[in-house]
Amino acid sequence: ASVMALSLAACGGSASSAASGAADTSSAATAEATGKKWVVATDTVFKPFEYTDASGNFVGIDVDIVAAIAEDQGFEYEMKSLGWDAAIAACQSGQADAMIAGASITDERKASGWMFSDGYYDSNQTLTVPEDSDIATADDLSGKAIGTQRGTTGYIYASDTPENGGYGEEHVVAYESGAVAIQALLNGQVDCVVIDDQPAQEYVKANPGLTILDTEFAVEDYAIAVAKGNTVMLEKVNQALSELIADGSVQKVIDKYITAD
Repeated sequence: ASVMALSLAACGGSASSAASGAADTSSAATAEATGKKWVVATDTVFKPFEYTDASGNFVGIDVDIVAAIAEDQGFEYEMKSLGWDAAIAACQSGQADAMIAGASITDERKASGWMFSDGYYDSNQTLTVPEDSDIATADDLSGKAIGTQRGTTGYIYASDTPENGGYGEEHVVAYESGAVAIQALLNGQVDCVVIDDQPAQEYVKANPGLTILDTEFAVEDYAIAVAKGNTVMLEKVNQALSELIADGSVQKVIDKYITAD
């Protein structure tokens, strides 16, 4: 866990749809009434959105966006790196007020109780393969071993039935993180990895011999997940995002970490 300072970093992105909720959670009410720090869960192995620098500080697009939202709305917060599964659980149970970790808005997640802010970044899932792979497009994945990160939309899409555009659960291996999935690819344990585009680019830079296919597997919209019923937090996040997207601040953050190259 790490406590993040409230310094405003220029922020950037694009917008989408917001989810609605019920009454305030006790965590939200307490934070509002006492000024207690809001807890934001994350998973700092998702460069360039959230990762740790050489000094162990949290950095990345999502980290800067949370700082800008807090500055805009005048609240303090504590950002905790819990890992993907634990961050989801903390947010859904109300132990965390929000979660930001490159979380994509999906109807399935909304139906299962996720509350989403407006979107702030358009992303897409990509296919990472060895440079000498015989996989050229998503059509070549039938019968192949596909690596993903457990619980992500990449896993959901790939493990779905062929009738729904997937490849079947038996052909998908879910790993603890994208980094572990990439290592499995390097070891020859899977034939490709389905993961978000920007982290995929970071992994390819760090691992010669891998390449990203020039094809989109799925297009998505990142948003901040908010604890069920925490309408106070949701309203603050959406109000800030609306202002920061409109004035170009969110795009400045994205441009800071993702260059034209």
